[in-house]
Amino acid sequence: MRAWIFALALVACRSTGSGPYSPTSESVRDSVRAQELNARAADALATDLDEAESLLRDALSADLFFGPAHNNLGVVYLKQGKLYEAAGEFEWARKLMPGHPDPRMNLALTLEQAGQTDQAIATYKTALEVWPGHIATVQALARLEVLTGRTGPDLDGWLAEIAMRGETMNWRAWAIRARQ
Repeated sequence: MRAWIFALALVACRSTGSGPYSPTSESVRDSVRAQELNARAADALATDLDEAESLLRDALSADLFFGPAHNNLGVVYLKQGKLYEAAGEFEWARKLMPGHPDPRMNLALTLEQAGQTDQAIATYKTALEVWPGHIATVQALARLEVLTGRTGPDLDGWLAEIAMRGETMNWRAWAIRARQ
């Protein structure tokens, strides 16, 4: 009898459609609206995290499976120091954006902030497997290895790459100093 009630409760929970990420059918997904809201949220990320979060929640209500909105919501949570929530959103984004390094890199940043250095390094490396040479990931991974005193076999190559094509002059100068 109890198993039957439990099964009924599970069906009832699934059919209510409540919760922040309610499953939607393909026919009610509005990817165009999600993309528009995500773009507006990306603009707000630097100035108004509350507005960005609200826009991203709306984007995910329009299309639960819009990976960039999950990634950006994870960025909001990371900036707010909500590491657990950030990691969850980056996991969603990672699954929805299998060929993109950003969710993996952002998850690694989250793990790094949580003090999980070994997992962060491993996750940075998965971002490089998806997108070899992704300079932001190369920079983050090399920085973490230098900070932790690791001298893996790839470090010198990463530092050389940063010295040549780092995102900023500061990154290039840092890589040159780190190689000496």
